[in-house]
Amino acid sequence: MTDVFNNLKIYVYDLPSKFNTDWLANDRCSNHLFAAEEALHKALLSLEGDVRTKDPHEADFFFVPVYVSCNFSTVNGFPAIGHARSLIKEAIDLVSAQYPNQNSIVLQTFGVTFKHPCQEVENVVIPPYISPVSLHKTQKNIPVTKERDIRVFFRGKMEIHPRNISGRFYSKRVRTEIWRSYGSDRRFYLQRQRFAGYQSEIARSVFCLCPLGWAPWSPRLVESVALGCVPVIIADGIRLPFPSAVRWPDISLTVAERDVGKLGEILEHVAETNLSVIQKNLEDPSVKRALLFNVPPQEGDATWQVLEALSKKLHRSAARRSNAFL
Repeated sequence: MTDVFNNLKIYVYDLPSKFNTDWLANDRCSNHLFAAEEALHKALLSLEGDVRTKDPHEADFFFVPVYVSCNFSTVNGFPAIGHARSLIKEAIDLVSAQYPNQNSIVLQTFGVTFKHPCQEVENVVIPPYISPVSLHKTQKNIPVTKERDIRVFFRGKMEIHPRNISGRFYSKRVRTEIWRSYGSDRRFYLQRQRFAGYQSEIARSVFCLCPLGWAPWSPRLVESVALGCVPVIIADGIRLPFPSAVRWPDISLTVAERDVGKLGEILEHVAETNLSVIQKNLEDPSVKRALLFNVPPQEGDATWQVLEALSKKLHRSAARRSNAFL
């Protein structure tokens, strides 16, 4: 494998368990949308004697395994990351004492093309985590001959009055406009409540809406690709993961936020012209594989794509001073 990645070598820091494995007491830590931090850690540990080295002096990159998103809010169940800054700082101080003057590369889901604090450091955009096991279970339960009987699908938060206490508008009002414009349109199956069988609905759908929320990305983007539903990305300035492996223009649609009111006619035009071509492109197993983190890693999967992205940055690490963070 090292030949594939230009003899890339990664040293995985053995940090105290309070930075990572202690958080695994909560089962959700291994399956939620940010669980790539654990999956990638396990995947790298499995590559001992190959990409992974136990000798820091021969390493090109250092992986710092800090699980910052496994602290779940008791209010809404979402990851609460108020502790993340102090936890990451403590980890940085710890590794800097051993190997000073290191630079960092951040592995992040927040990819945008415009100016943003998350883009001010060198980074690699990765997909949100979706459990390969949960997808496999969903796919097993889909009849081979089952037709996609939902034309346009979205299940998620769509607020009628989207301004929150800070005065900001959730989803820049995009989801509110979707609900107001298409809530009673029979072509659209829009649901605002959670549902355990959510992935089965994606598998039944032709178009899956992927509008921005507070961030431009969401796990439904990966779920849509994996389950063969054409993602309709409504998030201006989004930067998508692994564009060299996933030809996003060939497998998805992008609709400008300002055009959400024209969504119905846009999708009808696609259905009448090149929908079958997009669906055929979505059937390529390599596309689905590139967005999923497997343990151990598989050729072409998301961990593979991360390693490939890092191998292209080897010129930066001649002095072996780079870190990869999650």
